[in-house]
Amino acid sequence: MRVLITGAGGMVGRALVAHCQALGDEVSAHERASLDITNADEVYVTVERVRPEAVINCAAWTDVDGCELNPERALTVNAEAVETLALASRQVGASFVTISTDYVFAGDKEGFYTQRDDPEPQSAYGMSKLQGERRAQVVSARTVIVRTGWVFGPGGKNFLTTVLMRARRGEQLTAIGDAHGTPTYAPHLAARLRELAALDLPGVYHVTNSGDGTSFAGFARAAIELAGNKAATVTEVSMDSLQRPAPRPRNSRLRCLLSAAIGLASLPDWQAALSEFAEGLSAE
Repeated sequence: MRVLITGAGGMVGRALVAHCQALGDEVSAHERASLDITNADEVYVTVERVRPEAVINCAAWTDVDGCELNPERALTVNAEAVETLALASRQVGASFVTISTDYVFAGDKEGFYTQRDDPEPQSAYGMSKLQGERRAQVVSARTVIVRTGWVFGPGGKNFLTTVLMRARRGEQLTAIGDAHGTPTYAPHLAARLRELAALDLPGVYHVTNSGDGTSFAGFARAAIELAGNKAATVTEVSMDSLQRPAPRPRNSRLRCLLSAAIGLASLPDWQAALSEFAEGLSAE
């Protein structure tokens, strides 16, 4: 398959490029330096030149507090640019896959959010990502939305990477105990993005590793156990105590109603994925 990937320098983008290349795809991978998705002319020229069969967008502005302080930029990157990519994809007959977020939900539900739940974002980041979903679907009927959250993996700075490194040094850790989500391993997410691009079945999909999810504190404790440093401990704090600019959902656990129906197997349990990630770090 001939595939164009944006955001190829990010954690998920790098995993996706490697996965597609391993499958023998003809990959046109772009970081911001080679394709600024907020530049519409540049997007149209690049997509027309490559003429991909699928465009997979891994580019986004994911600084939640930054988005809260600059909502205009959040809309430019996470909504307007996504609409442009979807339209450019339609013009060359390509399917379009874009990553969205668990932050499109309010976070006050018990249990898992599915596609039956109405989005109700509480932050500028969540609102911009939801706008990106809707604008893309309007301009291209072949749009696949992939909502995910709590992404971790090699080659990027994220909550879990920081925890593992500090745990190995025996440092004391602080983590939020009253916010819950479903962790997602970047290489597993990348493989599912490629599957959905090939299937070309438009819709909204929730893609996370399986399992009941966890809190940030539970995530940290699981990482510490894998790090093998019993001296490291986790002190729980409340989400409100951090007083960050942007509100976050207290519960953003996701479950997909569509994947099994179209023959896609569940991703591995998040704890198994965490073990795989930790083993990779140990080998470095």
